[in-house]
Amino acid sequence: MNNLFDLDEKSDFKPLADRMRPKSLDEFFGQSKIVGEGQAIKTMIEKDNISSMIFWGPPGVGKTTLAHIIAESTNSSFHELSAVTAGVKDIKDIIELSKFNKSNGKKTILFVDEIHRFNKAQQDAFLPYVEKGNIILIGATTENPSFEVNSALLSRTKVYVLEALLEEDIMSILKRAIKSEYSYIKIDKEVLKVIANISKGDARTALNTLENLVVNTTSDKITKKELEKLVGSKTFLYDKNGEEHYNLISALHKSMRNSDVDAALYYLARMLEAGEDPLYIARRLIRFASEDIGMANTNALVQAISTMEAVKFVGMPECNVNLAQLVVYLSISPKSNSLYVAYESVKKDAIKTAHESVPLHLRNAVTKLDSDLGFGKGYKYAHDFQDKITDMECLPKSLVGKKYYVPTVSGNEKNVKEILERIESTKNKK
Repeated sequence: MNNLFDLDEKSDFKPLADRMRPKSLDEFFGQSKIVGEGQAIKTMIEKDNISSMIFWGPPGVGKTTLAHIIAESTNSSFHELSAVTAGVKDIKDIIELSKFNKSNGKKTILFVDEIHRFNKAQQDAFLPYVEKGNIILIGATTENPSFEVNSALLSRTKVYVLEALLEEDIMSILKRAIKSEYSYIKIDKEVLKVIANISKGDARTALNTLENLVVNTTSDKITKKELEKLVGSKTFLYDKNGEEHYNLISALHKSMRNSDVDAALYYLARMLEAGEDPLYIARRLIRFASEDIGMANTNALVQAISTMEAVKFVGMPECNVNLAQLVVYLSISPKSNSLYVAYESVKKDAIKTAHESVPLHLRNAVTKLDSDLGFGKGYKYAHDFQDKITDMECLPKSLVGKKYYVPTVSGNEKNVKEILERIESTKNKK
């Protein structure tokens, strides 16, 4: 009796991600910067003039697929090695085969997955054959080639950066798979959006999720509830454009405003671990630094901008601690919404009085006519006065006496309040 768990080597079963692998650029989604009309790789394929290259990008963005497409679209023999299992002997065997191919007018494309895992000796084995054109090397790596690939080999290849797929690209891939493989099942569009969202730009992950969802459901209609059961946690069904997105950022903002460090950290983690863009969070924290802290701690904005730069430089997941540091800093900072209140108030008057002209004494008299009309007349140059302050009115007549910015006594804003009071007192003495 055959063991139930023995795999039949003759089985033609392939995972959905493999079955849906594009065969041409027409079926290839994303990476328009390198495979779009007039771009480098598309042009090389059209001219059947392929050079050695390295694809650098995150998992599931099409590195292996693109190598297959290049080989199938040109007069080439395709061979694939994994740097995890291959050795120098495997490389030499393919090089011998490449000599035969070359004598028959055929190119040899050697695709090496995870090329960064090859050691220096293995990478050096490619050099003379890449240089002579015996093989066209296409390497794939998730690591920065500048650090992981020998400089000699790097100088003989062109590095192309592949980016995480956009949500619309993932959606298109999923719809293509459903039309081809699962047309008998009705799947809610919302389910596809969530799958695209949680895949984080990885087409393979998205297709694996779809396949598992279909295989593990007995219904002829798949809803978000079935997806939730499969994933096992509502956290990872977080929709960056949906209600939960706004609920969580609101909770983070209000927890920091309430100086609740633990709650703020919790909501930060909820968003980051669910796949939220860390730069989106950084931008919201920059807003918070002025809206809820402002002049009470002017260093908050500096810290927020610095954190945003750290997020850009480091990226996820390492930048999570940078954001955590900022969230704690903002939470414990003295709070003031004086700037927010001031701007909201002045905005209304700015719109209401947009028809009013700037007072004549604040205008520059550029021409004689300007002078004749009184432009600049009565203007008082602050540097000519003691304390650099004058009693000159700068607001339009209808707004004279208006006070928009009213500082609190929180943190450093207490000092700002005292400075403004001194300025006002000096004006009144003029």
